[in-house]
Amino acid sequence: MGLIYADLEIANPANDHLTAIKARALVDTRALFLCIPQHIATQLMLKEFEKREVTIADGSKRLCSYVGPIHLKYANRQCLTGAMVIGEEVLLGAIPIEDMDLIIHPAQLKLMVNPENPNIPGAIVK
Repeated sequence: MGLIYADLEIANPANDHLTAIKARALVDTRALFLCIPQHIATQLMLKEFEKREVTIADGSKRLCSYVGPIHLKYANRQCLTGAMVIGEEVLLGAIPIEDMDLIIHPAQLKLMVNPENPNIPGAIVK
């Protein structure tokens, strides 16, 4: 399977006067969290809640900031989340993908709304 990208809107719901940022994100279901570069965290004036140790793709560990809150939008879906500040591009991990009830269409290399719940996100809570 090739790389999948998605066009997201990232905003700070605690600062309504700031303009949301449109960003192209690498979709990676092996990653759990939303990851954003420092310049996006700075532009949105996101609050650092703590430092977290993360394991990156090569197996090494890094210390990075965990920031938020973040209002994330894709298609007709949205969620509130936090993000790791690391890397040079936005990375969309499994937790916000699940939160917005999105699925990956491997043949089309596309992130899409779950067709079983086309109008509002569904979730399993039991």
